Amino acid sequence: MSVLPILTAAIAPGAALLCYFYLKDRYQPEPVSLVLRMFFFGVLLVFPIMVLQRALVLGLGLGEGSFLFSFLASSLPEEFFKWFLVYFIIYKHTSFDEPYDGIVYSVAVSLGFATLENVFYAFLHGSDFSFLMWRAFLPVSGHAMFGVIMGYHFGKAKFTAGGERKHLLYALLLPFFWHGTFDYILAVTKTYWIWFMVPLMVFLWVRSLLKVNRANAKSPLRMVTREEQVKI
Repeated sequence: MSVLPILTAAIAPGAALLCYFYLKDRYQPEPVSLVLRMFFFGVLLVFPIMVLQRALVLGLGLGEGSFLFSFLASSLPEEFFKWFLVYFIIYKHTSFDEPYDGIVYSVAVSLGFATLENVFYAFLHGSDFSFLMWRAFLPVSGHAMFGVIMGYHFGKAKFTAGGERKHLLYALLLPFFWHGTFDYILAVTKTYWIWFMVPLMVFLWVRSLLKVNRANAKSPLRMVTREEQVKI
């Protein structure tokens, strides 16, 4: 398989999911330039995280596929740095003006990371189309789900009175938990993973879509729209 088809197959899942969650913003879509910037920052995260993960594996002697590897070397650095980017770049930005915006930006960062990671894996297994489909269904989609969970709680932190610290903590801990669980299940169920991963992905998708609807329902812009409709 030539370079262009491999590259297209690797980028397409992340791009499609980003478009999907971007278009779910019902009331005031975010600036495309800012969403793409966060996606690009997510891409750049791959390199320092790879170095850190390698250092953790060598320094702590974590074996790939172990429980500690799944949570400490894989999930923790990835979700922490995604959280760090969203918090310090977007959380107090003027464009973050409704709860759903947290989901858009967190998903953008997560999918930026997942897309470059997918490109690397695609070039290693470029002739295996089934592998690329597996990557699209599981790791790329999984990163999107972790981004939804993170972004939902960023939105709750910013727009729920008295709950900021709690939801900022949830924005980190819940994606960390689900990401670690995801990786560990894949590691220990090499031959029968489908019996665990399909129910987990269905659960995460249903949970994420519910959070999308809840975030949109709590938008202050929704109330403005309703008032305008009443006046008309």
